[in-house]
Amino acid sequence: MSGHPAACQAPWAALVVDDDAGVRQSLRLCLEAAGARVLGVASGRAALEALDRGHFDVVFLDLWLGPEAGMDLLPEMLQRQTDLGVIVVTAFASIESAVDAIKRGAVDYIPKPFTPDQIRLTANRVLEGQRLRRRLAELEEALDETGEASVFESHNQSFRQFLSVAARAAASEAVILLRGESGTGKNVLARWLRANSLRAEAPFAAVNCPALSGDLMTSALFGHRKGAFTGAISDVAGKVQEAEGGTLFLDEVGELTADAQARLLRFLNDRTYERLGEARERRADVRLIAATNRILENEVKAGRFREDLFYRINVITLTLPALRDRVEDIPSLAQHYLAMFSRKQGRLSLAFSPEAEQAMLSHAWRGNLRELRNGVERAVILAPGPVLTPLDLGLHLRASCDQDGQADHRARVGAAISLAALEREHIARIVAQSSSLEAAARTLDIDATTLQRKRKRFGLA
Repeated sequence: MSGHPAACQAPWAALVVDDDAGVRQSLRLCLEAAGARVLGVASGRAALEALDRGHFDVVFLDLWLGPEAGMDLLPEMLQRQTDLGVIVVTAFASIESAVDAIKRGAVDYIPKPFTPDQIRLTANRVLEGQRLRRRLAELEEALDETGEASVFESHNQSFRQFLSVAARAAASEAVILLRGESGTGKNVLARWLRANSLRAEAPFAAVNCPALSGDLMTSALFGHRKGAFTGAISDVAGKVQEAEGGTLFLDEVGELTADAQARLLRFLNDRTYERLGEARERRADVRLIAATNRILENEVKAGRFREDLFYRINVITLTLPALRDRVEDIPSLAQHYLAMFSRKQGRLSLAFSPEAEQAMLSHAWRGNLRELRNGVERAVILAPGPVLTPLDLGLHLRASCDQDGQADHRARVGAAISLAALEREHIARIVAQSSSLEAAARTLDIDATTLQRKRKRFGLA
């Protein structure tokens, strides 16, 4: 591991809290040589104000600030920025004070006098720990999307050209707007763009705009202070702060409320924002990627989306093609999903029948990649045998019809099956063709929690 913090995370910010101007200057020189942006303050109050104004990765905190006990600042600092790495520095080192500092939330402890190498190595450990925790959180969040980057391995010449353009866009710092039908993989592409950008090792924060409304939407983006609105029982940092130095992804940006649109426009213009219920201005360095399946020009004409915000986010537009426009990729995509879900379910011997392969090629896939993915997952879970048929994939409407043109299969209205079996089939189909579980729940006229409970009961989750 490198002893240089900038090798782990760049850029990064350090706050030095010490009442000795000479110590502040020494720490500043050490940290700036390691690539940090450094702010030095002499008091606890100034430190808390600095944390309210901006984001810091590491704090070097003197144990005694004149009459103040630096240790008493720890809880307030961590309340303001929960991911903060606080390193206690003191000329009065003892085992007891070190243990007390760790108990209160410090991540390390350095006695005075210190050497530049001690400062750099300690900062490096803290930054690397933060990076690993972020990476672990992202991996846990994206566990169900393992291997989804394979959707960008294409046999379609037009799609390969699209990816070439996307790679050039990723390498820039410009705002990117992702367009395309529901289910075409915009959220997966957003992570791919981040992974191919200069901010690949920095945080990635995503906001699902349709799942929020009113103050909750603004709070999710920019945070709020305790008491800012009904239900605001504690301070919340917000996704902008969470994405500091990295990438913020707004999924279905066309769903933003008017207040959130106004605040986002201001943030894009000057990189400043305020939390709900707080007048203090904050700054953040964040790269924005937005996605929508709406025609935003029509939303602007209808007065539902700000024209100035539209022009601000419409810098580089990437329009993902529908699955029906890259038919030659369907077999490999289906095999990818089959391998992924077979491993997950422990059914490693599954294969598609020739009829299933033909049905997949002829199907319209109005739900695009999401519909294909959900169909294969459902088949892996429910198929009784090792060979997956069109019926297992939910493609039997095209496969076989009776004389009246109605699908001839067991799970249909009026068939001699149980109500539970009919309900399971209906839920599976609605989820497969919906853009999200929330959208499926709305179609079924139940809440998302009830839908998830039913999916688990029927073995669909």
